[in-house]
Amino acid sequence: MGNVISVIAASIAVFVLSSTYYALLTPTEKRLLGERAPDRGDRPPPLKILLELARGVVIAAVIAGLAEYAGITGAGPVMALGLVLWVGFPAVLLTGSMMWERTPAVTAALHAGDWLMKILVTSAIVGAWL
Repeated sequence: MGNVISVIAASIAVFVLSSTYYALLTPTEKRLLGERAPDRGDRPPPLKILLELARGVVIAAVIAGLAEYAGITGAGPVMALGLVLWVGFPAVLLTGSMMWERTPAVTAALHAGDWLMKILVTSAIVGAWL
């Protein structure tokens, strides 16, 4: 039951933090990129909010499952796992988007920071329950 609670708690926490992160940093991205900045719109519709929460649940469940499988417990060690996962996946994918899709470095860095925060916070919450 603790894992389910930690997965849901992590999903909600990173949703709130990520929303705040983008609210604070998107104006900087727009200032730096001008017309090349992606249009994220204003407030997302309810379906997108639910989908984002579901994505957070998936990430938290994967981190919890990997940590349990590897016998990793505690916030610090699970955060180390999260950092490795961030390097292996979001960081690699975002550098690829810069190389192949011409994603501006500012946008890729914004997303990389968001994913780093999401994974580390999720790992800390899940790890605290393991």
